[in-house]
Amino acid sequence: MRPTSRAALAAVALVLGLAAVAATVSHTATPQLTASQAAQHVGERATVCGQVASTRYADWVRGRPTFLNLGRPYPRQLFTVVIWGEDRGNFDRPPEVTFENRRICVTGKIGSYRATPQIIVRRPKQIVVVDTRGQ
Repeated sequence: MRPTSRAALAAVALVLGLAAVAATVSHTATPQLTASQAAQHVGERATVCGQVASTRYADWVRGRPTFLNLGRPYPRQLFTVVIWGEDRGNFDRPPEVTFENRRICVTGKIGSYRATPQIIVRRPKQIVVVDTRGQ
């Protein structure tokens, strides 16, 4: 085989390999959705972004959930982030205070409760603040 043929073959192999990696990454990448788009993606893993419109730590309810409602305040929220009481200790500060009035992105599997899409968060790294207010 001539040296130029080897170089050409190596170049083709490299391009095909990179294309395969790119296809795999794009196929497995977590889609980013708005709060209003989340309802069409129940059952999927995604990142949902939106403005926290209301918060509530329901310590009197079984499971002691914290709710971060995106898009609109409860009871008309577009999307809800749920943090169960057993996971609140994973956060440095109360989530209902930390994320109040902030624009956030939350990553996880989208579920639904009473026709409202939601993600249950267990770890702080699932939530990213995307505004700079107060930082």
